[in-house]
Amino acid sequence: MSAACSRLDVLICEQEGVRVLDRDTIEAIQLEKLNRLLAREKARGGFYRALPERLASLAELSALPFTREADLARHAAGMLLCSQGAVQRVLSDATSGTTGTAKRVFYTEGDLENTVRLYTAGLGELVFPGSVTLIGFPFSGPFGLGELIAEAIGRLGGRALKAGPALSYGEYRELLMREQPDTFVGMPVQLLSLLRVCGRGSLRRALVSGDACPESVVRGCEALLGSRLFPHYGSREMGMAGAITCPAHAGMHLRENHIIAEIVDDSGMPLPPGECGELVVTTIGMEALPLIRYRTGDYTRILPGPCPCGSVTLRLDTVRRRPAGLDITVLDEALFTLEELVDCRFSLRADTLHAEALTLCEPDSAAILQRLQAACPGLRVSVSAAPVCAEDRSLYIGKRCVHSS
Repeated sequence: MSAACSRLDVLICEQEGVRVLDRDTIEAIQLEKLNRLLAREKARGGFYRALPERLASLAELSALPFTREADLARHAAGMLLCSQGAVQRVLSDATSGTTGTAKRVFYTEGDLENTVRLYTAGLGELVFPGSVTLIGFPFSGPFGLGELIAEAIGRLGGRALKAGPALSYGEYRELLMREQPDTFVGMPVQLLSLLRVCGRGSLRRALVSGDACPESVVRGCEALLGSRLFPHYGSREMGMAGAITCPAHAGMHLRENHIIAEIVDDSGMPLPPGECGELVVTTIGMEALPLIRYRTGDYTRILPGPCPCGSVTLRLDTVRRRPAGLDITVLDEALFTLEELVDCRFSLRADTLHAEALTLCEPDSAAILQRLQAACPGLRVSVSAAPVCAEDRSLYIGKRCVHSS
């Protein structure tokens, strides 16, 4: 076993059959898996057929071309590295408003098992035998996100409350009082809203993921919980699970036996640890749909040096999506320091930003307006606000964004 005793280190050692986890070992595992993937891609003559069959070192990876979201949308079937019969789950970006080809990602049973095992490692820092965990993520049927999290909680000896994101605040309050959960798993603003409306009650710990987590939201959640948050990062392209937080709370550890991570600047040039840029991933652990140098569109940095916990796995800092237009993270950062704010939904029409807010008490629309004007100089701002009631629900069921019309 490695000198570090993080749960991710233990998991990687178990999965790879190694006793010592250091940088040399991790990089040897990555290069061997990368070359195995390249050889398979060359043999099958699929989407990556033009790539070399083998690299002499990981440094040579940066010379390969990027895979982009448009490639995944157009050529997912050609990227599939297993039989259709081995596919257990397909996730698509298709919605009622989708135009053109939707992005699809495929998973085998092995891919989903790796996801559950990483969830178990991450959740194991705050879920214990006999504990009760409220899950705020959606439940969409077999192998859905909520279902996979519930499976991980069960393996840890805990009990999962499959609440989902669509309950009213009154229903959440009743659930909290009846079931007395000690742990929450869901999106950051969802947690802050819940704590502000319903109170901490029996909740003591929380894991947040699935959306950007502004500092104002982090501080608000931690002050009400009385404990540090455990942020996680993942995307469907990396099997819905990519990086987890250890008890040192010093960044999110990457599952490097399944993911090779790079940070690049806007021109695509590699950046060193400590510098912020776009996250590029090569998913050497995915069975169904491995991706080579996939530009995620997420922006972060690799934290330099080892973690205080002793682990040598690379760590990501806070991850944010670079918005095409107005950045909702900036708006959330400006507003959620208002302790009476429960939730806020934004829409942009022409040059006017409209904010719809829920508050704990009679709303101070002037204070909301003033903060938004400071955050968005040059835009007209309108605010409609009302006190929250038991029938109200979260204003965003999924990721938060500024809607344009």
